[in-house]
Amino acid sequence: MNMHVDNELNDELRDEYDFANMQGGVRGKYAKQCHDNAKLILLEPDVAVNFPDAKAVNDTLRSLAKIIQQY
Repeated sequence: MNMHVDNELNDELRDEYDFANMQGGVRGKYAKQCHDNAKLILLEPDVAVNFPDAKAVNDTLRSLAKIIQQY
């Protein structure tokens, strides 16, 4: 193996792409959805089946936290 090749950035982006001239892109489109204190956590597929959205996960964790705090 060539160590030089292994250490290079695997960049498949073509040199001719000029993002300054691209149309239709919106910078920060999803920035409002991110919060400074938010954490992204990946649920295993068998667990995720029981939680349709972030609200369901948060509600369940808050309920569990109340139970834990009682003991």
